[in-house]
Amino acid sequence: MNIIATIIPEIFLSISIMILLIFGVFIKESFNIVYKSSIVVLIFAVLLLVNNFENFSQIFNDSYLIDNLSNYIKTLSIISAIVVLLISYEYINSLKINKFEYPILIISSLLGAMIMISANDLIVFYMGLELQSLPLYVLASIDRENERSTEAGLKYFVLSALSSGLLLYGCSLIYGFTGSTNFQLIAQNFNSNNLGLIFGIVFIIVGLGFKISVVPFHMWTPDVYEGSPTSVTVFFALVPKIAAMTVFIRFTNVAFAGIFDQWQLILIFLSVGSMILGAVAAIGQDNIKRLMAYSSIGHMGYALAGILTGTIEGTKSTIIYLTIYAVMNTGMFACIFFMKRKEKYVENIKDLSGLSKTNPLLAVGFLIMLFSLAGIPPLAGFFAKFYIFVAVLESKLYLLAVIGLVTTVVSAFYYLRIVKIIYFDESKISFQNVKNLPLKFVLLTSSLIILLYFVYPSILIDMTSSISLG
Repeated sequence: MNIIATIIPEIFLSISIMILLIFGVFIKESFNIVYKSSIVVLIFAVLLLVNNFENFSQIFNDSYLIDNLSNYIKTLSIISAIVVLLISYEYINSLKINKFEYPILIISSLLGAMIMISANDLIVFYMGLELQSLPLYVLASIDRENERSTEAGLKYFVLSALSSGLLLYGCSLIYGFTGSTNFQLIAQNFNSNNLGLIFGIVFIIVGLGFKISVVPFHMWTPDVYEGSPTSVTVFFALVPKIAAMTVFIRFTNVAFAGIFDQWQLILIFLSVGSMILGAVAAIGQDNIKRLMAYSSIGHMGYALAGILTGTIEGTKSTIIYLTIYAVMNTGMFACIFFMKRKEKYVENIKDLSGLSKTNPLLAVGFLIMLFSLAGIPPLAGFFAKFYIFVAVLESKLYLLAVIGLVTTVVSAFYYLRIVKIIYFDESKISFQNVKNLPLKFVLLTSSLIILLYFVYPSILIDMTSSISLG
């Protein structure tokens, strides 16, 4: 009974998925009911999780870990999924991809992410990873009439399958040389002089690198972000990355904690490469979703910088970064959902020309999000990067800090270029009025959080102060 109480949010989501699926199959025209019921299910899941916050344990033979870190990240992931469903309802209706499978696939992927977040065992971790990934293959290609969507689904499937294979090979090497799949036992039995184990770490990092789209494993990201329906793109940008980053934290702080020097060099390379490519490659982009793809690559580079310090402060700065990153991206994609003209959603950055003259409130929303993504004070994005740089400097990684600062300045160029287009270019035909209260609410809420974060900047530090990293 105690075990059931510990994992009640996961059990509730699993049962809800089955009930919603049965309802969707047997009831005609069930999309609206299933969609709204999915949002209610996720809200209940958050309440169950919050009620479960003080319940810490290792269950299923120590393979599943419930602690402050897992509870915090799960809450962030579920809220992100709720926001995705809230802001994308009108979008998927207008594209006529309003199939009842859509919200069920979102919840299924979320359930896989939750299993990944609590995994304390290689087998449980891989099971969660595949449960998260399989619905994403379908979601990316759910707009069957659109060739770009089909192409995006195929590209993500092929490259994700490759990365899963590499990751599974790495897990098998770790198990073969340590005799265990449990993270704590792996740490106890790890021999840093064993070349096979080092190869195992490399394969695991490569597999996870694909999932969070860091350089040089980023090649799928721009095409999948652009080709997928925007509602799927925003989910790609949030939940899978947050879950995979949490797994990075588990591996580096628990399973591979004793061989810090070996994995730190690899993560430095991934972090630096991602920051540089994210800053440079986005400059020439005309499609705002492709720009957001390169932006996310750069942001994952900054988030990795906190983990690679190997300190508790550095890892907690990454958790704070992921939280603010989630708010910024939901706000930014909420703005993108307002880019609708003649019953058609547009994605070209030039379509924003003179937006401040035709829709000043939306222009302000874009301004807040873009300035925050660029890390301009006193917005929340500045504090996210500030915490990362403080942790990097405390670890005496001065060159990494310099590269991070330079790439921040470079990346500010393409964010500010959009601001220039919005405020100084000649106005085009105005976007049509989108009467979507949830979308407006999400944009307003995320804008206020980002804008007023400086009033109480220590709020996230206080929230993460009790997080245990194993």
